[in-house]
Amino acid sequence: MTIQTSQPKLFISAPHACPYIEPETASTVLLDPDYEVDNSLFSVLLKSGFRRSGKTIYKPHCRNCNACVSVRIPAREYQPNRAQKRCKKRNQDVYTTMVPAKFCEEHFELYSRYQSWRHTGDIMDHKNPERYNEFMVESSIETVFIEYRLDEKLIALSVCDLPDDGMSAVYTFFDPHMQNRSLGTFAIMKQLDYVREMELDWLYLGYWIEDCRKMNYKTNFKPIFGYQNKEWQLLSK
Repeated sequence: MTIQTSQPKLFISAPHACPYIEPETASTVLLDPDYEVDNSLFSVLLKSGFRRSGKTIYKPHCRNCNACVSVRIPAREYQPNRAQKRCKKRNQDVYTTMVPAKFCEEHFELYSRYQSWRHTGDIMDHKNPERYNEFMVESSIETVFIEYRLDEKLIALSVCDLPDDGMSAVYTFFDPHMQNRSLGTFAIMKQLDYVREMELDWLYLGYWIEDCRKMNYKTNFKPIFGYQNKEWQLLSK
């Protein structure tokens, strides 16, 4: 076995249009894709504000903006609000199972329907198993899927990494015909349950931008901490 002793190289992407704040431009720090990242190193990077998408480890690095804040919820301190309690009650007939991260036709079919509904006509709207594998399955670190089933039917799936101090939510998709169940919110609540069951501390939720309406749901979970000025701080909102 080859032991890597050198530090991984970091690269900065060329400026590109920000997908969240118009008309801002964005840049990203990317970890050397040829560097083998194990669970231990990923845990350190995650605590420093990095994220994973497929085999890409990245972090926003914009010259004139620091709006992207990595956020995490302390699982043992979290208390559901009234809306979240209603969501949990509404989905009390849904059961979950943690399974290995591998290709499954049932998962892929649900993913394809979700993308056709949520991202009609854009780069995410595809039915390509290879691209699905690159985004959802391929990982050099410990990754699991959480299945959500109603009776025997798969209605949602979460991709989650398992760093040494908790769980990192990578992506969740669900049956478009079940929007009234608020399955995205329910998925976060179940992930917090798993973190507590594992007797760990944190659920990492990726990036939050205060002025991005689509990300408001993250700060509905309280308390929540953000990585700002190179330290984790309790967010005021």
